[in-house]
This record gives sequence, C-alpha cells and structure tokens, in this order.
Amino acid sequence: MASAIILAAGRGERMRPLTDRLPKPLLSVGGKPLIEWQVGRLAAAGFDDIVVNHSHLGAMVESALGDGARFGVRLRYSPEPVALETAGGVAQALALLDDSPFLVVSGDIHTTFDYATLLPRIDAIGADPSRTAAHFVLVDNPSWHAHGDMGLADGRIVRREPCLTYANIAVFHPALFGEITPGTWLRLFPWAYRFVDEGRVAGEHFRGEWDNLGTPAQLEALDRRLSR
Repeated sequence: MASAIILAAGRGERMRPLTDRLPKPLLSVGGKPLIEWQVGRLAAAGFDDIVVNHSHLGAMVESALGDGARFGVRLRYSPEPVALETAGGVAQALALLDDSPFLVVSGDIHTTFDYATLLPRIDAIGADPSRTAAHFVLVDNPSWHAHGDMGLADGRIVRREPCLTYANIAVFHPALFGEITPGTWLRLFPWAYRFVDEGRVAGEHFRGEWDNLGTPAQLEALDRRLSR
C-alpha cells in the first residue's frame, strides 16, 4: 500500500472571489475539480491510501470526494481549524499514516507527471533514510518564478545555481516530521533545506506539463487548454 498526502488547506487568496464560496481544490479545469485530477492520477499510479488536509470550507471537500471508493482508494481527512501551512499540515496528518515514506503533493497543481515513477524512490528512502530521507521533483522555472528555488547535481538537490522550481511533488520519510509538534504553523521551506544541506535529498527534473494554479487567469488558461 502506497500512501500520499494532498495539501489542500490553503485559503486561495489570489483566487478570490472564486474561493469566497468554494475551496480552491474544488475549482474546475477541463470539466472536473482540481483535486479530482490529483486523486485520479494518484490512484492510477498505485497510491491507494490518501490523506487530504483542509481548512477553508473543508467540509465541502469531504462532501465532494467522500471516502474515495469511486476512485478505488481510501480517502481520509485531516481538518485544520486554522491552516497550518505545508510542513505543519503534514505534521498534523502524520498520525493517519504508517511508518513508511509517503508522497506529498499540492492540491492546486495540475500535471502529467507519472506518480508511479516515485514508488522505487519510496522503497529506497524506506530502506536507507540515513542516506536519502526525501526526494524532490523540480520543473523548469515558470515566468512568474524566474529565479527558481534550488539546484540539481548528480541526482541530488543542492542550494546553488542554476536553480529550478520546486514542483510541489516530493517523497518524505515520516521521521523528518516527528520533531514538529502537531498544531504548529510551519512552511516546508526553509525548514526542509536543513536536509538538503545534509546531502540527504535526492531529486529529478520533470520536463512535462505542469501548472501551479494561483490566479483566476491561470485557471482559465489551463481550462481552455484542457477543454481543447
């Protein structure tokens, strides 16, 4: 059984007014909600145990997705009265997962990345977390993030140029989050850079389709592309 967490607790401020009455993960592109694209692709890749965190209008997410049976997966939820950001959200949901490495993806990206390719990465991290405790997927820098986030050298993440953009797709060993007290507000970065500096983070460069939906204009552009 492979596990994944979909981060879906963001308020989606830049998507307003669309997100005033609908949580961002339920905004539709190509005829279905963003989060359904993610759940469907995770299911097809063999990730059959999925946790979704949520906050703003989170009950609507649970109502829309249910228990996951129609996708062929088990879906469980980690509600946050106040959104705890990325690392904080994972730490809050940790009790819903077992002791194996898991995939973390954002609910507001749309991509053709094949999540099944990460299954061997999960096995490798589980076998020797002292050498590799995480694996990050990077993409080419979009126009709105031209300077990127981090580099890639010989299959390892490095903090030097040339930089690529973090794709909001990663595998983590659960022990990394064990030091974070549940309920703590904490962003994944810069917190996770400590493991990069230790040389314990592998990585890859994905060159296929990838969109991070932050504004109504980006949502509309992707919807037009998918609808064609």
